[in-house]
Amino acid sequence: QVQLVESGGGLVQPGGSLRLSCAASGFTFSSYAVKWYRQAPGKNRELVASIDSVGSSTRHADAVKGRFTCSRNNARDTVYLQMNSLKIEDTAVYYCNAWNFRDDYWGQGTQVTVSS
Repeated sequence: QVQLVESGGGLVQPGGSLRLSCAASGFTFSSYAVKWYRQAPGKNRELVASIDSVGSSTRHADAVKGRFTCSRNNARDTVYLQMNSLKIEDTAVYYCNAWNFRDDYWGQGTQVTVSS
């Protein structure tokens, strides 16, 4: 059974940090690139970061560049999103998406709330 499970979300104050994890099972994770998206209430889903299948190339949206870092550990079938210097506008549900030319898998999302 294919699964992507995000975890690590929660409530944090502005300026704080969180590390999101996306754990994969049921497919050959190391053959898939991964993207992190987020969706805030009333807004469209936004691409936050991406990483290739081996972790050698990453991209981050301008809104999070210098604050968020995407990485992966294929031995653990897990992708991470380290989020530092969090801002109120980072509040959203964060989703991971594993994809290649044949398949496209999504997790259920994890809520991140940045509030004082």
